[in-house]
Amino acid sequence: MKLKKYFRSEEGTTAIEFSLLAIPFFMLVFGIIELGLMFASATLLEGATSNAARLVRTGQLQQNSDPQAAFEQALCDYATVLIRCEDIVVEAQTMSSFSDFDEMAPTYDDDGNMESQGFDAGGSGDRILIRTFYNYTMMVPFVGRLLAGPDNKMPFMSTIVLQIEPYEADFE
Repeated sequence: MKLKKYFRSEEGTTAIEFSLLAIPFFMLVFGIIELGLMFASATLLEGATSNAARLVRTGQLQQNSDPQAAFEQALCDYATVLIRCEDIVVEAQTMSSFSDFDEMAPTYDDDGNMESQGFDAGGSGDRILIRTFYNYTMMVPFVGRLLAGPDNKMPFMSTIVLQIEPYEADFE
């Protein structure tokens, strides 16, 4: 008699149902959080690159004794929260015309990291290609494997092509 009562009892049903759904539920929650952090990092890199490129466009960077260090410092001043500054790869190349952009594809090493082609901030009136690269490491390993692959990294790249304003004026 007691055995029949035990099998008909519905106490604990909710706990059993939750235990079956807990793993997919938490994977979904952590996946949403990870995607939010990932897109925030990508947007942060884009904004930092745009902010630092403004210094190139206005000629402020070219008047600095070390333009690359000043550019990297401007990047780091903007991207301080989700991105490690020392992991950002930067390059700047002068172009003779805007159509040269097609021939200036980024180069990568065997691990998939961008290799910098140098940093030439150019001069007044020059056309410049500025490119930044960052490998974002996923924070939640099982979500990272689903979204980014076995290395748990998602590459971000920001590219800006601009013409430097004339900053050297002759007022005589």
